[in-house]
Amino acid sequence: MPAIELSHLGKRYAAKLDQALDISIPLSEGPDTVNCFYAPFMETAPVRMGSFVGSVKEGGPVNFFNVRLNPHGNGTHTECVGHIAPEHFSLNDCLTNFHFIAKLHSVLPQMQPDGDRVVMREQLEDTLMPGEAEAYILRTLPNATDKCRRHYSGTNPPYLHPDAVRWLREAGVKHLLLDLPSVDREEDGGQLAAHKTFWNFPQAPRIDATITELIFVNNFIPDGLYLLNLQITSIQLDASPSKPVLYALELLN
Repeated sequence: MPAIELSHLGKRYAAKLDQALDISIPLSEGPDTVNCFYAPFMETAPVRMGSFVGSVKEGGPVNFFNVRLNPHGNGTHTECVGHIAPEHFSLNDCLTNFHFIAKLHSVLPQMQPDGDRVVMREQLEDTLMPGEAEAYILRTLPNATDKCRRHYSGTNPPYLHPDAVRWLREAGVKHLLLDLPSVDREEDGGQLAAHKTFWNFPQAPRIDATITELIFVNNFIPDGLYLLNLQITSIQLDASPSKPVLYALELLN
């Protein structure tokens, strides 16, 4: 498949569409997968109606399964402002473009006096020029592969300081992706300060902005600029399981 060419900030880039870098964590059943916020693990079961069973293994003509999952607690997911708003906002309505220039940055959350590990504003300020990228991808360090099956509930994972999120918003970032369960502290008394700051809620909600959590960016993918394809399901909820895919950008001039 030939590469596509695109212009960004006066420069020409090429992206090879047959060299995709998937940074999602696949949804799977059972405890051997990532999980957070005490959500039940994803479950599937064949449909049973009279003599019909939706399982070829059990003698049915086709596989025809029901699926039970929680987008926020099981695997990579993308959410819109509807996650925190009393009004109904569907991600399917809020996210209408799916390709963005994205900046990938690796960062070691800073240990705080209370033991929390937090990504601070000063760790991000020199990593992105205003208008350089609509999407920003955070890879936290250390970056072990067990992030793909880690159970985060009750562990107080790292999170982002609201000032760091405010800086990203002011730099023009509309789509924030990170390899953590949440931009906020696991237990914060319902403040959700980073969520509200990123979406500018409730003052002037950014309806077209999204947060994608529980990604995994393999260590062989270097920091830098990428073309991002953010894939979601067409479901009328505040969040959806998602599949963010990166394509390396080759500078042409």
